Amino acid sequence: MSEDNVRNGGCLCGAVRFSVSGAPLHVGVCHCHDCRRASGSAFNFFGVWPRFAYQGTGQLKTFAGRSFCLECGSRVASLRDDEAEIMLGALDLAPSDIIPNYELWIGRRERWLMDLRWAEQFEHDRVPRAIEAPPLQPDA
Repeated sequence: MSEDNVRNGGCLCGAVRFSVSGAPLHVGVCHCHDCRRASGSAFNFFGVWPRFAYQGTGQLKTFAGRSFCLECGSRVASLRDDEAEIMLGALDLAPSDIIPNYELWIGRRERWLMDLRWAEQFEHDRVPRAIEAPPLQPDA
């Protein structure tokens, strides 16, 4: 997928529409209790884009950081100042080319689900890797 590629999506009733451009920063699957409840499924499949890559129309209501359509209740995104987390099932076209690169709360994964062997595994929430700062140089 090219960086200028745009993906479109929306809620079940069509009152909320959105687009994201470019490739996601990262893609995950989460098995935590909150995601299971919010999605009504055994896991949640999502992609995270820079906030500037997200454009949306329609009214959203937000609960605990999760935004959904006021009309039909479909959860579509979690919008933060710097990131837009998109529920990948809300995309118009199946995101077959978007592959998770990490899996969260693996201890809650249903036994009948296989682990994503290629993906980074986390017992709980993802801990972003710290960028190592270069050593300080003594004053000359």
